[in-house]
Amino acid sequence: MVTPRILTGFMELLPEDQILFNDMLDTIRGVYEAFGFLPLDTPTIELSEVLLAKAGGETEKQIYRFQKGDHDLSLRFDLTVPLARYVAQHENDLTFPFKRYQTSKVFRGERPQKGRFREFYQCDIDVIGQEALPLYYDAEMPSVIYHVFKKLDFGPFTIRLNNRKVLNGFFKALGLSEQITDVLRTIDKLDKIGEENVRKELESLGISADKIDQILELIHIQGTTDEILAKVAALPIEDETFKEGTAELSEVVSQMRLLGMPDDSFEVDLTIARGLDYYTGTVYETRLDNYPQLGSVCSGGRYDNLTGFYTKKQMPGIGISIGLTRLFSQLLDAGVIGAKRKTLISTLVIPMSDAQMPAALQAAAAFRDAGIRTDIYPLVKGMKQKMKYASRIGVPFIVLIGEEEAKEGKVALKNMETSDQQVVSLEEAVLAVKGER
Repeated sequence: MVTPRILTGFMELLPEDQILFNDMLDTIRGVYEAFGFLPLDTPTIELSEVLLAKAGGETEKQIYRFQKGDHDLSLRFDLTVPLARYVAQHENDLTFPFKRYQTSKVFRGERPQKGRFREFYQCDIDVIGQEALPLYYDAEMPSVIYHVFKKLDFGPFTIRLNNRKVLNGFFKALGLSEQITDVLRTIDKLDKIGEENVRKELESLGISADKIDQILELIHIQGTTDEILAKVAALPIEDETFKEGTAELSEVVSQMRLLGMPDDSFEVDLTIARGLDYYTGTVYETRLDNYPQLGSVCSGGRYDNLTGFYTKKQMPGIGISIGLTRLFSQLLDAGVIGAKRKTLISTLVIPMSDAQMPAALQAAAAFRDAGIRTDIYPLVKGMKQKMKYASRIGVPFIVLIGEEEAKEGKVALKNMETSDQQVVSLEEAVLAVKGER
């Protein structure tokens, strides 16, 4: 006898939790589509030489890779690399700027722990341009995030944004051009390891104490959004990259406000670095104000050349990603969310005996034709067992059909919440369930 079990690091839900998960997925998808993003579903399995063109280090170690016949294959580890391949492959068939969303599973062979999975859903959006991409999209991304988390309704949240050009230009002005990547990765760990450890790591890179002080002074600039922008612009830094990043950050904030985002939904945070190498401009992280222990629940940014490993054409882009499996599991564990319904149906039709099955089938068809999700309980059981089943699945209405109801072309409609029951025509029952009677 084989023990039924699954591998650790994989999420499997009971139906009521899966309904809740699907509701969140539908909410995210709905917002993405409202902003004009088009659906995309790339293959779960890619050719390793294509998928791993840019991989290396820890990423490559986490890839699920296998041989099938003559093919070296890998499971996708994110949705960005497949997007790069897709855009390069279908460039002549796409209209640019190309706005796509994808809500799919990705796979990483890492050590599973709380909030970290080997198989998980990512909900991504990206905008890809040809040669250039207007700065407007840098403002549209946080606007999308804002509407997603307003609709998900987990309480107050803050979208933190920065611009990598501000940091890159500042480090260049300090003479740290060769160490920019290492400095960015260190700063990105500030929330996790604290300022003292950040200082120690910067020291280990051979950066002098006075330059470390200047770096920490920059990233700790405080104030309102406008005050922070003014303080950054007033710094005596002549580097052009720094000036460009400062101007872009100010323009993005201006357009975010024009898109209807209130100031309490976002903040300029110069500690946001996003350690990944490919970010080149605006970067984002989103946190739920009441649950800081969850960390960033949505992140992303701008990159100059998404498709560099697949085509010589310059294709800048910008994107964000919500790790939905991680977010869902942590919110569920924290009691922030919980299943509200156990079933997707509104009515359960129950024939009292086999003789009433024809009438039950007709009744179910009428409810479904009216757009009401309906199921039938066909088992020959006692009334107590039938009611117990209806109660356990949490159906709002049951439709009882006995000998008299079938003969008169009527049904007994019972509201499971109020226990009210009345014998009505099938048409009246449909209207009552729809709330139109």
